[in-house]
Amino acid sequence: MTTPATTVVSFVRHAHSPYIPDAERSRGLSRRGRRDAARITAHLADVADVVATSPYKRARATVEGVSDAAGVPLVVDEDLRERELAGEHVEDFDTAVEHLWANPTASHPGGESHSEAQARGVAAVDRLVEAYPDRHVAVGTHGTLMALVFNAYDPRYGYEFWDGLSMPDVYEVTFVDDNPLSIVRTWVPPDERSDVGDRDPTAGVGDADGSDF
Repeated sequence: MTTPATTVVSFVRHAHSPYIPDAERSRGLSRRGRRDAARITAHLADVADVVATSPYKRARATVEGVSDAAGVPLVVDEDLRERELAGEHVEDFDTAVEHLWANPTASHPGGESHSEAQARGVAAVDRLVEAYPDRHVAVGTHGTLMALVFNAYDPRYGYEFWDGLSMPDVYEVTFVDDNPLSIVRTWVPPDERSDVGDRDPTAGVGDADGSDF
């Protein structure tokens, strides 16, 4: 009888990054973001067997310290990038985002629908789970893409969950034979006193700023 393969994936929503219009790929971390990235390194360096990351600077800067400290590979995957909201800067960010959550196949001019982003995000995670059975994979990514991937596993993870993410944030998903069986928050920001554990996806917590996603 074949023993089921168990792969653990720690999804890391990037640390704080100042919003700069038209600089999605290149904007890095703020001073607070760099401080929290060091905390992410301490949080995951002892468990990570491989680190995968979005090519966007803020996501890579959040998790590359894990790769360095653990002495494990750093894999850059374009499909772990954030959902492209629109081709140009959007003035009413909140309304634009709420519209996409309510209409998954819709998109703004020059942007990507949630359905499209979700499909590529899930495919990227599937590749990692297949490539690294019985390993712990740390994934540096973005709030919307992470929420969309979780939404594919459990529809309760939607707009309210995304809106409540902290920056950074870490959720651990356990896959058994490629099937996601649990989603558990493992990150507790310094200003939170809630217990680590399964989080109610309908309860918004954290300090996410809608302009930084």
